[in-house]
Amino acid sequence: MMTENDDSFSCENSVKLPICIFFKDARLVFKLDKLGLEIASIALPAALALTADPIASLVDTAFIGQIGSVELAAVGVSIALFNQVSRIAIFPLVSVTTSFVAEEDALERVGSELKESDELETNPTSDVENQQLIAQNVSDSFELETVENERRHIPSASSAMVIGGVLGLVQAIFLISEAKPLLNFMGVKSDSPMLTPAQQYLRLRSLGAPAVLLSLAMQGVFRGFKDTKTPLYATVAGDLTNIILDPIFIFVLRMGVSGAAIAHVISQYLISIILLWRLMNKVNLLPPSIKHLQFGRFLKNGFLLLMRVVAVTFCVTLAASLAARQGATSMAAFQVCLQVWLATSLLADGLAVAGQAILASAFARKDYDKATATASRVLKLGLVLGIILAVILGVGMPFGARLFSKDVNVLHLIGIGIPFVAATQPINALAFVFDGVNFGASDFAYSAYSMVLVAILSILCLFFLSSSNGFIGIWVALTIYMSLRAFAGFWRIGTRTGPWNFLHYRS
Repeated sequence: MMTENDDSFSCENSVKLPICIFFKDARLVFKLDKLGLEIASIALPAALALTADPIASLVDTAFIGQIGSVELAAVGVSIALFNQVSRIAIFPLVSVTTSFVAEEDALERVGSELKESDELETNPTSDVENQQLIAQNVSDSFELETVENERRHIPSASSAMVIGGVLGLVQAIFLISEAKPLLNFMGVKSDSPMLTPAQQYLRLRSLGAPAVLLSLAMQGVFRGFKDTKTPLYATVAGDLTNIILDPIFIFVLRMGVSGAAIAHVISQYLISIILLWRLMNKVNLLPPSIKHLQFGRFLKNGFLLLMRVVAVTFCVTLAASLAARQGATSMAAFQVCLQVWLATSLLADGLAVAGQAILASAFARKDYDKATATASRVLKLGLVLGIILAVILGVGMPFGARLFSKDVNVLHLIGIGIPFVAATQPINALAFVFDGVNFGASDFAYSAYSMVLVAILSILCLFFLSSSNGFIGIWVALTIYMSLRAFAGFWRIGTRTGPWNFLHYRS
């Protein structure tokens, strides 16, 4: 499949140094050619969907911040704990599902094209009819569905649903039963005023864990089909419901932090119901037999990514724990900065999703021209996006901080964190996009082992810098952490190793 002559996917033989792949055809970064449109059609809805949930959390934070700084800090710890446990359970599943579904979809299309080509050779028709059939075949190859209104058997989709459902139940039971010791580990001690509201919020929100994991598993399936619009519509519907219910439950019904948690749970079940309804129209989720489920393949690659996500989770959770140990004021400020940091950085994850889906399909077809062009394009777009976000946050966040708290001391610490939140945006964007590129190449082993090494170095920095420089030290350590993540991604492609070994033959 390396016979593609389209300028969008061509790879010139002028790449002499590894770094050149990142600057190759820089003038085409915003070009809306075939590749540019494909990236945009996947990345934009994915970015909006990925950003919707952190924005809903920001709305929760803003409403709860009006109750008091203790409640804000308590919910901040609970959200950090819930999200990190969720990432441990679902991130490997979502990433593996996206790549596997994209590969199966691409191979199915190749098989359909070969079958139709054989039929044309076996049953020759007139030249005009041949041209019409070939044109229709090429057009269909870029559609999101192979056959309209026909439900297909996708083994990875069925496997992801089963695993997601089981993990969701396990997470709910674990968080509800172990809420207090987990919060103690996060720095919320038994005599802390944060403990009671933190327990209330965490236990109630954990009731929505099955819906969260199932909906994210289904999003992985849709991403594999390069359909990110359906998850966007479902997520927006759920988050709007959350935003509407928040003030009703928190203030009108006077339920406080419990009301915020209940509103969030309702929204998550709504999202999962919408996604399940849409997915059942595209995929037959009941496999012909248990043998068609790919548990072995999922577990092998999922375990590698589990190592990776545990390393990522421990770094972020440790940072939140160190902030909580410094008191409610420090934790409240850290929560606001962290939510903004993650919400804006996740915009780049839309590019990562696009890169992963397109690259998985390209590698399955052995279309290395398109793989190279896609990696180069999404990385440059990520860098540009990061620079834009840095400017926006640097200018706007000092004015927007008052939306989250009225406490003078909290606002002072937020002001200290703003330069770090803004300046790290280009680094964060590149790190997230590199993740998508590596996952698209199914380079799960390197992603896991490199992240473990990055985490070890970052954890040492967190302990040392937080003890010597307090709140500022935590953010310096997080900056080092994201820089190391970006460097690890650059190193793999730059050295032309692993799945990128083919770059040696294109020099």
